[in-house]
Amino acid sequence: MECTIDWGGPNGMLFTASTGSGHVAVMDGAVDGGGHNLAPRPMEMLLAGTGGCTAYDVVLILKRGRHAVTGCSVKLQADRADADPKVFTRIHFAFTVTGRNLPRAAVERAVQLSHEKYCSASAMLEKTAAMTFSVDIVDTQEATAAA
Repeated sequence: MECTIDWGGPNGMLFTASTGSGHVAVMDGAVDGGGHNLAPRPMEMLLAGTGGCTAYDVVLILKRGRHAVTGCSVKLQADRADADPKVFTRIHFAFTVTGRNLPRAAVERAVQLSHEKYCSASAMLEKTAAMTFSVDIVDTQEATAAA
């Protein structure tokens, strides 16, 4: 895996990441740090990548288990250390998984497997951050019946 980061020049703190898979992401800094607030901060990208990694796992695990998953979102809330390096010290993952007749045990197991076995990003961040999880399941069958 590789990634190249290019600085946008002397009038700001805009950086463009070009990935080995051929994609591009942009990052910027806050105005008080010399940036122009045009894109997510690098640490926000790290948090977003962790959310994407674990959501990917959860969906894949549920699909492989032949569960009728139709949606998955995860909201991450994190605290960082006050002193440099300002590592993440706490991250809460709030999952909302949507589907038909999804067993709570299967969804919770998918979240647990992602955290304990598959998500490389959270495995790295766990070295500095206490991690907690919550799961909300939305049954699309019940939502359809109520409408």
